[in-house]
Amino acid sequence: MYLRHTVRRKDGKTHTYWRLVRSVRRNGKVVQETVAQLGELDAEGRAKARALARAMVGRASQHGLFEDLCCDATAVPVQLNRVRLERGRSFGDVWLGWTLWRALRLEEACEEFLPEGREEYAWSLLAAVLVVARLCEPSSELHIAESWYRATALEDLLGLPSESVNVDRLYRALDRLLPHKAAIERHLVRRLGELFALDYDLLLYDVTSTYFEGLAARNPLAQRGYSRDHRPDCKQVCIALVVTREGVPLGYEVFPGNRVDVTTVEEIVETMEARYGLADRIWVMDRGMMSAENLAWLQETGRRYLLGTHRGDVKKWSREIAAATDWKTVREGIEVKLCAGPGGKETFLLCRSAERREKEKAMHERFAARIEAGLASLARRIEHARSPLDRGAIERQIGRLLERNSRAAGRYTIRLLQDTTQISKLRLSWSARPEWNDWARWSEGCYVLRTNIADWTPETLWQTYIQLTEAEAAFRIQKSDLSLRPIWHQRPDRVQAHILVCFLAYVLWKTLEQWQRQAGLGSSPRTILRELSRIQSTDVILPLADGSRREMRLRCVVRPDKAQALLLDRLGLRLPQRLRTPPGISKM
Repeated sequence: MYLRHTVRRKDGKTHTYWRLVRSVRRNGKVVQETVAQLGELDAEGRAKARALARAMVGRASQHGLFEDLCCDATAVPVQLNRVRLERGRSFGDVWLGWTLWRALRLEEACEEFLPEGREEYAWSLLAAVLVVARLCEPSSELHIAESWYRATALEDLLGLPSESVNVDRLYRALDRLLPHKAAIERHLVRRLGELFALDYDLLLYDVTSTYFEGLAARNPLAQRGYSRDHRPDCKQVCIALVVTREGVPLGYEVFPGNRVDVTTVEEIVETMEARYGLADRIWVMDRGMMSAENLAWLQETGRRYLLGTHRGDVKKWSREIAAATDWKTVREGIEVKLCAGPGGKETFLLCRSAERREKEKAMHERFAARIEAGLASLARRIEHARSPLDRGAIERQIGRLLERNSRAAGRYTIRLLQDTTQISKLRLSWSARPEWNDWARWSEGCYVLRTNIADWTPETLWQTYIQLTEAEAAFRIQKSDLSLRPIWHQRPDRVQAHILVCFLAYVLWKTLEQWQRQAGLGSSPRTILRELSRIQSTDVILPLADGSRREMRLRCVVRPDKAQALLLDRLGLRLPQRLRTPPGISKM
């Protein structure tokens, strides 16, 4: 990455705006991609970042980068031709992950929940290893123990020797951590609220699935069901996640892989309210959670909601959608119309999107073309058949063709008739229904929302519902960036512990995202972690020139380059210059 600036003159003043950019290869070409808009890097922005950093790391002030550790430096003679470097370790990313872990006070929480016993090293340290590893380089416990941990500077940061980090200890740490899931979630809700003044009055709820590699025969939660990962051949579990409007997680639950989404709503709502209180919250859910039973339950219990409706509900509002009046633009390409529901208890928001219209139009055209090509092929086969064909088999083929292209199946009227010239032969004919074409023309790109909130504007309702993308993004980040899938564990408790570690890593991820947003660094934690991972720690070996064979070992952190230093400055962080070396090896 490197810096670029743009100079602009306005009102007789010169302004220099900075961007952090990187070069990426796309379609065989190298292009510049903006990582973050840094603005003018003014003193006020740096002060805000440092204030947040103080709240995060709990220190009133920090020393400057690479200043002298002491004023009274002692000069010693060194043999320059024998100076060497040893023990290069990845430092920047794990140091940032460890900083986030401490900023959320998970170190204190785990020490409370996982008290020391007869173990040589605290379980809270092993928990930190698991979560920081999941954040920085998602991998198996075996990979952590055999190669990842000893290639990082976590040993220096945690004081946990690499030879003490083995698979057995990591698995036992998973077992110790899992029983405290609910207590950890409550701790995180309090701490995140302190750091970022989060608002928990509006909660977004969604469900995803993640699949197993292996039979998972001993896990009753591992079942086959609707796979969001397009792996119906694998068993899976369903994960229900509740997040705030900023995408910060409040909690999650794990359900069997064959659990239908609509059956989870009541359980999740009651679980979260029992854990965090019966506040006047608003629940936002997509159409997958929509059912008559859930709607009746939400209304009877007096809970406030904003729900997406099924596609079939669009037809109920065909007259209002077709009308050209009362539509209001809430964003470029998005129009909405507010309609009162029957009885006045609910409000319906009709929405139509130009971008979504083009997408659905292309889908209809593609599926229609497939249906017509399939029908034409089947008609030719029927026409050239030398022997009578089974009518039932032909009808089943037509049914499968329409099922595979269901979005355009209603467009056609299909008839399988006896050929008037040859009674033993069949004839296939079809035609497009004009009323379906009319319906598609004005309904494409339309969807309907329903709510019992009476005092919100159409703009607020639509913008709130669109925030469900934060829940979808949470699943995407956990699956892609944090490697939630696939699950290799086979024991039920280890599966639950794996999901908990991924959840904690996602909390660290969102903490970093909130932090960098407030520091004006965009919203790409992976970019920050990848860039800082290039900062290493290393041992500088200084052979003394005093006639002895002694050597001095200094464990130092490599000086960041300009772009890295700018990132750290915007975050209000300062790297340590030196790390502590274990007693007995600093001088040899």
